[in-house]
Amino acid sequence: MSVLGTYPTPIQLLEPLSTAGTSLWIKRDDLTHPLYGGSKVRKLGRLLEDAREVGATRLVTVGAVGSHHVLSTGIFGKRAGFEVEAVVLGQPQSEHVLETLRASVGQGVRLFPCDSYSQAARHLAASAADGAYAIPAGGSSRLGTLGVLDAAAELAAQVDAGELPEPELLVVPLGSGGTVGGLLAGLAQARLRTRVLAVAVTDPIKVFAHKARVLAKELVDEPLRPHVLERLEIERRFLGDGYGHATADGDRATRCASRLGLVLDATYTAKAFAAALERVALGAERQILFWHTLSSAPMAQLLLNAPLESELEPRVRRLAYG
Repeated sequence: MSVLGTYPTPIQLLEPLSTAGTSLWIKRDDLTHPLYGGSKVRKLGRLLEDAREVGATRLVTVGAVGSHHVLSTGIFGKRAGFEVEAVVLGQPQSEHVLETLRASVGQGVRLFPCDSYSQAARHLAASAADGAYAIPAGGSSRLGTLGVLDAAAELAAQVDAGELPEPELLVVPLGSGGTVGGLLAGLAQARLRTRVLAVAVTDPIKVFAHKARVLAKELVDEPLRPHVLERLEIERRFLGDGYGHATADGDRATRCASRLGLVLDATYTAKAFAAALERVALGAERQILFWHTLSSAPMAQLLLNAPLESELEPRVRRLAYG
């Protein structure tokens, strides 16, 4: 089994954001790899190994123009000797989105801009038919999600070692569904009682929540399947105007995190962290764990050979102003 990254990732108590009744902890999956971290790294290890085993030389995936998954696939796919293509869709403009887009191009990812999910699906299928190894959005296949199952076992070991008390609630963004599904299954396998608050960051919420549930039931042992989904709560209130759109709650959460040296993004982690802060204030749980899914590695090294914004292909650049 191929593993990317350095594990276990650290656990920290965010004491300034805790209260007398509720402790807020963080799982630092932003530190999975010094070049580019985040939750995507856990999934890519198995996927790249599988691509190599089937003799693929080319990868194709899909995501928004500012997709962390596309960038991760470009970075680690290139290092593993693959050519990398990505079908990309529009996303609201921000400095973070443009930097991620430029870094992806700088890593050699060949981008194919699409205006709709149906068009993107057709292009992905055509590339796969032409011999490319297809990786779904977020790396959220059954195989990729096994890496997140390992992450839950890692958390259980940290609880056993006394690094933190068993969390009552784990807060994580719900994007493509793989991280949520893997954590649900992994927590059940590890016999932790921790519930999962999945904070929706993209529409259609029902589709991605369903995918998370399906993955969880597929990955968990048969005796645990009847009850694995009982620990899942979907939080819809922090989505705002949709995927990639900043929110006032997310901006406040970003400021709180930055005072502790933590970096959040408006698309995923700011919305999830805002939900975690709300649950701390409510005080219904004594131990809350925020699962940090964004890379905190410096972007500067990934932008060294990247094009300027003005040098981006016009159709690709237009999607970043969606």
